[in-house]
Amino acid sequence: MRAKDQLEQVKRKQVEGLTAGMKSIVLYLFAMSGIINVLALTGSFYMLQIYDRALGSGSIATLIGFSVLAIGLYLFQGLFDMLRSQILVRIGGRLDHRLSPLAHRVAVDMPRFGYSTAEALERGRDVDTLRGFLGGQGPIALFDLPWMPIFLIFAYTLHPLLGALTLAGAVVLTLLTILTELMTRKLAGSSHQAGIQRNAIADSNARNADVLKAMGFAHRAVERYSEANSDHLALQTRSTDITGTFGAISRVLRMILQSAVLGLGAFLTIKGELSAGAIIAASVASARALAPIDMAIGNWKHVLAARGAYGRLKDTLATLAAAEDPMPLPAPVQTLRVEGITVAAPGSGRVLLSEVSMEIKAGEALGVIGPSGGGKTTLVKALTGVIPVLRGAVRLDGAELTQWSDEALGPHIGYLPQEVSMMDASIEENISRFASSMDSSAVVAAARAAGVHDMILRLPEGYRTRVGSGGAGLSGGQRQRIGLARALYGDPFLVILDEPNSNLDSEGDAALTAAIQSIKARGGIAVVIAHRPSALAAIDTIAVVQNGRLVGFGPKDEIIGPKPVPEKAAPAAFGEPKLAVPA
Repeated sequence: MRAKDQLEQVKRKQVEGLTAGMKSIVLYLFAMSGIINVLALTGSFYMLQIYDRALGSGSIATLIGFSVLAIGLYLFQGLFDMLRSQILVRIGGRLDHRLSPLAHRVAVDMPRFGYSTAEALERGRDVDTLRGFLGGQGPIALFDLPWMPIFLIFAYTLHPLLGALTLAGAVVLTLLTILTELMTRKLAGSSHQAGIQRNAIADSNARNADVLKAMGFAHRAVERYSEANSDHLALQTRSTDITGTFGAISRVLRMILQSAVLGLGAFLTIKGELSAGAIIAASVASARALAPIDMAIGNWKHVLAARGAYGRLKDTLATLAAAEDPMPLPAPVQTLRVEGITVAAPGSGRVLLSEVSMEIKAGEALGVIGPSGGGKTTLVKALTGVIPVLRGAVRLDGAELTQWSDEALGPHIGYLPQEVSMMDASIEENISRFASSMDSSAVVAAARAAGVHDMILRLPEGYRTRVGSGGAGLSGGQRQRIGLARALYGDPFLVILDEPNSNLDSEGDAALTAAIQSIKARGGIAVVIAHRPSALAAIDTIAVVQNGRLVGFGPKDEIIGPKPVPEKAAPAAFGEPKLAVPA
């Protein structure tokens, strides 16, 4: 219970840190809204004085005097209104500046836990939604609502019946606002989820454009997107219909109320209980009293979107608050130990790897073989911390990976994934992992270790060549070798390579073997997933992973024999090792 309370305190501090200084600004805006609403009575007072005093006296000077005064008050009202709008826009910009990096940090992590790219990017859109709302009319309506009594009191001072009629209109419109909220709350959430599903399909289609084109089923993929888009549009249309309908009803009721106030004022004037100027003044005041409610109903869709975005961003902050900053640890230099790890698929929870244990010492290289779908890639993702383990532990020099922060652990790990993708930046930036202080000699050293230095020099701008989104400007082999250079940058202690030679020629294979040997020579550890025997030339130990279990572990000669089988005759994925030593 105490730990839960401590976590809640951390969450509150995180939120307070992001909203520091906001409370005073909100109070300032609330006071400014009061001034704006008081100044909004200018029209009513002007009508009252013109009809009752200027026209009654026939004095031009009185007319000019009241007109000049009214113009001055209108200018002040416009100035305060402009300042309020600009302050709200800047509050949105300030929140965006603080929240966007945090939201993106969570979005980067979300795909590791089974979320789609579209769901991950939604955190950034939430920040945009909140900023857009603060720059719109919604907050202005909410700041004006508490000042409605000013106009109700003014109408009541003119005549109690006028005040009662205006109050009745305010109550009716308030009930419409509540009804709008009740009818659109669930639809807003459903529409948001439908939009995420539609965007996920669109993202998937874009990522697989080559496959869709080559095999001619792009039209079916478009139909699938169209169905998801139709569901989203249907929900959005229903939500918009509700807010639009109640918005129209609100505007009609306002016009009816304004006419009713005029009619009642005329009746009271005929009865001698009200002056002619008070008729117009009461009509203007009643319309201004109900304007914030009308505006709130018209912008309710944006209010709901902003509220949902704010809720999700609070969850984002809570997620970040729950992650403690570990104590700095010395760089690992001795062992990689895997202790009975079990790994499940993010999202579905299906067990992919079960009870795997092994130990590798500095200066050794491990080859991981086995049939496709057996759990090899899952194993290396667990070793890098990309996928969290359900049970067991992955330890470097005795410390679990979770005892390092990502920033502290990153320099000690090199990772080449199965599907190599480059960042939309230069080759130099990709290899250096966006190092804040670029070390060109370390970049060149990593490129030389990967055997890609000469190839990079032949590119139009050398190391400054931009590779495009995902590395679209490079061939598969070039991406793989530059990815290898990125993994080797900074001489990390643990280098994990997932099928590193799948796109390499014989020259690339030789460079890969040399890189693995250099890792061993400097006292590092290399872990290589291999489907081709050429990747195992510099390997000492073999692990056989099959059906999510480690079914063999030992020296290479004992597991697959003293000499690799020629590639053209090699069994797929080393499906039949010579020996399977139980883990």
